[in-house]
Amino acid sequence: MSELALRAGDADRDRVAAGLRDHLVAGRLTLDEFVERVDRAHEARTLAELEELTRDLPAVEPSAPVQSRRKASSWIVAVMSGSDRRRRWRLAAKTTVVAVMGGANLDLRQAELEAAESELTIYAVMGGVNVIVPEGIDVDVSGIAVMGGKDVRVSDAPVRPGAPFVRIRVYAVMGGVSVRSKRGRELPR
Repeated sequence: MSELALRAGDADRDRVAAGLRDHLVAGRLTLDEFVERVDRAHEARTLAELEELTRDLPAVEPSAPVQSRRKASSWIVAVMSGSDRRRRWRLAAKTTVVAVMGGANLDLRQAELEAAESELTIYAVMGGVNVIVPEGIDVDVSGIAVMGGKDVRVSDAPVRPGAPFVRIRVYAVMGGVSVRSKRGRELPR
């Protein structure tokens, strides 16, 4: 019996999930790709199935973080205009979003994260901001809305082991902020 045909244990699955998180932070995986692969890791029965999840990723030494070539977005501004961040883009560890009489749409499902913990501070003054996060990501939303709204509709799906943490702070004055989760797009297995 080959070594890869051996049954995988919980420690093997957790090790792969932690490695996938490192690749997410290094910019090699989007949040969608991370979620999909971690789900498959926890369903894996053999070491071969686990090895398949990281076959296209280089070996990474935990002490040597790899930087993405994409510049992380630390400011997103929409003043009497709009700003959309979709598809593949890089989110800084601390990002400020300002929407004054304008709107911003942030889809984090395919975003690359600069850190395992990200903080979004959102100011909406007579404007609106929509944030989409993938299901299974740990999200904390706090803040206030004065003559405006703060709508949070995050799925109660269990947080995936090794999932990044996203903290969202909302300050809305005569504006609105919506945070919701959506399933990621289906990726080929």
